[in-house]
Amino acid sequence: MPAVSSRGRGRRTISEPNMVPFIDVMLVLLIIFMVTAPLISPSVVDLPSVGSAAKQPDVFIQIIVGKDNTLEIKGQGAASAVTLENLAGSVRKAQAAHPPNTSAVVISADKSVQYERVVKVMDTLQRAGIARIGLSVQLAP
Repeated sequence: MPAVSSRGRGRRTISEPNMVPFIDVMLVLLIIFMVTAPLISPSVVDLPSVGSAAKQPDVFIQIIVGKDNTLEIKGQGAASAVTLENLAGSVRKAQAAHPPNTSAVVISADKSVQYERVVKVMDTLQRAGIARIGLSVQLAP
């Protein structure tokens, strides 16, 4: 029932909202957050840093993804064009010239290449069983 004021002539109702239930709810929420906050442990993500590999590869085979989605494989010699279907065989042939587990594969792509194309190249190499695959990162000047 609204409160009644008897000032002046006649009776008027006071139409102010009742703040007590709102304050009660806010205090209960405050207590819940104060109790649960210490129980939440922050998650830690260990990100790799540049140059954190134990041993840098002696020899690496570079796969270059061009602006027009062409693929080139570059080993010790000159670069040669290759298709996605023949990529794994070409990398295996280039790795056969070196002792096992000493050569890594580095994928370099132009910044205008769709990321999906780079992922397809990486997926093709992983499905072929090539273990050491990395991405070339060039820092902007």
